[in-house]
Amino acid sequence: MKHYSLPFSLIKRMESFGILPDVHILTVLINCFCHLNRVDFGFSVLATILKLGYHPNSVTLNTLVKGLCLQGNIAGAVRLVEDMEKSGYQPNDFTCGTILNGLCKIGETDMAIRLLKKIEEKYFEPNVVFYSTIIDSLCKDRLVPEALNLFSEMRSNGIQPTVVTYTCLIQGLCNFGRWREATTLLNEMTQRKIMPNLQTFSILVDTLCKEGMLTEANEVFTWAAIERLPTFERLRSSLFDNNGDVGGTDNKGKRVIDVTKLGAQERHLFIEKLIKHIKRDNLHLLRKIKNKIDK
Repeated sequence: MKHYSLPFSLIKRMESFGILPDVHILTVLINCFCHLNRVDFGFSVLATILKLGYHPNSVTLNTLVKGLCLQGNIAGAVRLVEDMEKSGYQPNDFTCGTILNGLCKIGETDMAIRLLKKIEEKYFEPNVVFYSTIIDSLCKDRLVPEALNLFSEMRSNGIQPTVVTYTCLIQGLCNFGRWREATTLLNEMTQRKIMPNLQTFSILVDTLCKEGMLTEANEVFTWAAIERLPTFERLRSSLFDNNGDVGGTDNKGKRVIDVTKLGAQERHLFIEKLIKHIKRDNLHLLRKIKNKIDK
């Protein structure tokens, strides 16, 4: 449990014993003020650091940058970074990543893209987190073509996407009903040995069900079950037939259900049928391997 107010009394006790806090302890104090939404007090502590003759380090200044961004004061964070540079401090990946994330959260994706270019030209090579943050923001802004272009640019720069990057794009494509492209990305993930997570599968199953592509949804769902058995809380929807069976060979009698609302008996049936499908698919795979060996 985080007790951000506790360090204040501890520092006062230190001072009562004649022990002056150093820059590291004062940085902790700044962090506490920032988390208590009192960045102004954090700057007062910065003034104390300077008054005591200490030199604030990058952690001190990054803490204030983060505090300003948490308040939505991105302009203030940018000004602080500019002042840091004038004093000889070089922004690092934490500094830039914090501001990028802050810009995306307030919907200033264009500014985030410009900052990304500046980082690349002036500071260092942006990492996959930077790109993924902006790709996610573009998708949320319904600018999926721009997100796909940035995705291509990222890969052309030799930066490999992660499951987060792919999932953001899959979500963006699915929001526009572009499930074919989304499933293509899913296949690409597996080819690149990037394991889709439950959110990835959940997005696709949900979209395919809404599009009426029940057979395709069932295939994705079965794949998810084989790769990693989903929990009821994390996978939103699945396919049941009217007799309570999972899966099947056609869409007749299928209905979309919310697995989080299943009763105990239905849950038991659900797991039982999932295991049955997994065993069937594994047996089918083993037979294919055996046939190849026999040839």
